[in-house]
Amino acid sequence: MPTNLTSRTRWLALYVLCVGDLMIVLDTTIVNVALPSIRADLGFSQTSLAWVLNAYMLTFGGFLLLGGRLGDLFGHRRLFLIGIASFTAASLACGLSTSKGMLIAARAVQGLGGAVVSAVAFSLILVLFTEPGERAKAMGFFGFVMAGGGSLGVLLGGVLTDLVGWHWIFLVNIPIGVLVLSLSTRLLPGERVAQGERRLDVAGAVAVTLALVLAVYAIVNGNQSGWGSAQTLGLLAAAVVLLGAFVAWEAFVPAPLVPLSIFRIHNVAISNIVGILWSGGMFAMFFLSALYLQFVLGYSPLQVGLAFLVGNVIMGAFSLGLSAKLVMRFGFRIPLSTGLAIASLSLLLFARAPVHGHYVADVLPSMMLLGIGAGMAFNPVLLAAMSEVEPQESGLASGVVNTAFMMGGALGLAVLASLASSRTHTLAASGADATSALTGGYHAAFLAGAAFALAAAVVGGLFLHEQQHAAAESHAMPAMSET
Repeated sequence: MPTNLTSRTRWLALYVLCVGDLMIVLDTTIVNVALPSIRADLGFSQTSLAWVLNAYMLTFGGFLLLGGRLGDLFGHRRLFLIGIASFTAASLACGLSTSKGMLIAARAVQGLGGAVVSAVAFSLILVLFTEPGERAKAMGFFGFVMAGGGSLGVLLGGVLTDLVGWHWIFLVNIPIGVLVLSLSTRLLPGERVAQGERRLDVAGAVAVTLALVLAVYAIVNGNQSGWGSAQTLGLLAAAVVLLGAFVAWEAFVPAPLVPLSIFRIHNVAISNIVGILWSGGMFAMFFLSALYLQFVLGYSPLQVGLAFLVGNVIMGAFSLGLSAKLVMRFGFRIPLSTGLAIASLSLLLFARAPVHGHYVADVLPSMMLLGIGAGMAFNPVLLAAMSEVEPQESGLASGVVNTAFMMGGALGLAVLASLASSRTHTLAASGADATSALTGGYHAAFLAGAAFALAAAVVGGLFLHEQQHAAAESHAMPAMSET
C-alpha cells in the first residue's frame, strides 16, 4: 500500500469506512419499526415475520469469519468494495420486493455483503493508522459511530416508513452505497497480497450457516407443524448433525474457518456463551417491543422510532466513554454482569406493560434501563474476549464473539417469537380478546428474554477471569477516552 498518505487522506478514508459500515449497522435496527407495515403489505404471519431479521442475521453471522479470511487472502480494499456493491444491490432488491420470498432472499444477500464489509473494515483502519495515538482516536470514533447507528436506524426507520413507505428504508441505501463506492476507490489504499496458497473454508461457512438456518426454521414453524412432528424433529436433528460435522471438519481441515484451539482460551469460550445468551434477549427486545408499541398501543412508525430514541442515545453515551471509565475502575466482570442484570430488569418491566399502557409509565423506564444496561455491558464483553489472546489472534477472537452474538440473536429471536405466538394462541383459545392475547404473548417472550439476559449476567460474573484484563484495557481504553 502507499506509505505517503497524508493525515487528511487517512481521516477522509476513515469517514468513508464509517459511512459504509454505518449502513450495515442501520439495517439491524431500521427494519424493526417497519415490520408491521411489511407484514401488512406482503402478508407475513407473526412468526414468519421474524425471517425479515433472521435472514439478515444468519448470513451475516455465518459468513463474518469467512469474510475476514477472504480479505486476508485477496486484499481488504477489494473485499470492502465487493461487500458494499453486494449490499447496495441487495438493498435495491429489498426495496423493490413484492413478495415474502423475494424480500427474505434479498435480506440474506444483504447479510452476506454486510458480513464482508464488517469483517474487513477494522483491518483497513489498522492499515490506515499505524501510529498508536492516531489509531486509538480512529478506533474510538469508529466505535462511537457504530454505537450511534442503532439510534439513527430506529428514528430513520420511523420517519421513512411514516412519510414515504417501508420500501424506502432499503432504497435509502442506494445513493449512500454509490457514494461510498466512488470515494473508496479514490481514498482507500490498496495493499500487496501474499502470493501463496489460498485456502478457503467455504464448506465450513456453509455447514454452520445451513445448520443454523435449519434450526431457526424448525423453531419458527414449531407451533404450526407441531413440536413432536416429523418435520420439526427431523430439521432439528439435521441441524445437530450439520453442527457436529462442522466441528469435525474444523478439527481436520488444513485452513479452518474457526481454529478450535481458540475455544481452549477460557475467556473466549465464556464470552461466546455470554454473547449468545445476551443477544437472544436483546434482539427479541427490539423486535417484540416494536410490535407491542404498534399493534397494542397503536403507535405510528415515527412514534415508535422516537420511543426507542432515548434508550439508544443512552446506549451510545455509555459506549462512547462511561463504560470505558467503569472498566478502568472495576475491571470488566462487574460492569458486564451489572449491565446485563439491568438489561434483564428492563425486559421484566416490559413483561408487565398493559394493554392500555402509557409511554412515560410503561415504556420509557424499560427503554432507559435497556440503554444503560446494554451500553454498560457491550465494551466489557469484547474486552473479556480479548483479554487472554495473543495479539495475532485478536481478530479471530473478535470475529468469533461477533459471530456468536449474531447467531445467538437469530436463534433467540426464533425461540421467543415462537413462544409469543404460542402463548397468544392459547390465550385466544381460552376466550381472551385479540389485543389481550397478543399482549400476553409478548409478556411471555419478554419474561424468557429477561431470563436469557440474567443467565448471561450470572455466567459472566461467575466464570470470567479478571486477572489479565489490564493489558486489554491499556490498548482499548484510549480509543474511548480520546474522542
